[in-house]
Amino acid sequence: MKPITEYQDYRLYMQDYYDEKKRLSAFSWREFSHAAGFSSPTYLKLVCEGKTRLSPAGATNVGSAMNLAGFELKYFERMVDYGHAKTDHEKKMAYESMLELAKNNKAKIVDGEAFRYFESWVHPVVRELAPAMHGATPGDIAKRCCQGVTAGEVRESLDFMVKTGLLKKNGSDYEQSDKHLKGSSEVMPVALRSMHREMADFAKEAIDKFPPSERNFTGLTMGVSAEDYKLILKELEACRKRIAQIALQSKAVERVYRLNLQFFPLTWGEDKDEEGR
Repeated sequence: MKPITEYQDYRLYMQDYYDEKKRLSAFSWREFSHAAGFSSPTYLKLVCEGKTRLSPAGATNVGSAMNLAGFELKYFERMVDYGHAKTDHEKKMAYESMLELAKNNKAKIVDGEAFRYFESWVHPVVRELAPAMHGATPGDIAKRCCQGVTAGEVRESLDFMVKTGLLKKNGSDYEQSDKHLKGSSEVMPVALRSMHREMADFAKEAIDKFPPSERNFTGLTMGVSAEDYKLILKELEACRKRIAQIALQSKAVERVYRLNLQFFPLTWGEDKDEEGR
């Protein structure tokens, strides 16, 4: 089997464990369930099929039945917490606990680096700002950030991005690499939504924090069809790419800006009634 830190879905890990045991012996769901202390012979089969779930105590018992111990058992328990989380905050907390366990035991989680990068505004801002500030200390970089960040947090961000290859260090200077982090797992939207919430809050603050000459806010309220909605998304994406090219060709970085492209509904669709919301 793959190392446990390559899993984010505890049900998939249990199923792979069962399949591997079944391949090597006359293992059964009855035997698996009995080893974990369940009286129903098909209980864990139903768990893997998503028809029922594990309690915290059940997670510990199942982990032990799979011969997990130490950090691997704790990791499995956190996977169960993650799988049962109902909100982005709960999912984020559980996943961060999984990341910390893996880090402390020198293990690597699939998409873990991408999650860390996208979950906070600090990394993208520091990645843009550090190369433009030759010889700057983490404290110098922190002072240039409009939002509150400490020198220690900037230092951690710099170390993280050098380690992951997003920045290259040359003496006391930094330069951006061509590497980009992309996550493909289901946890990535959790990190991205976290950053979008932060950036949306910063945008709201910017209305009063900066004069109109230093920020731009415009908007349209419009009625469109589903077909026109798709066409507008294509225009927004094309615009975003053109703006990215302007930034890439910029001769100097004087400030770091954030562009939020926000296009969202203000009414329900015709198929939504008052009780169906």
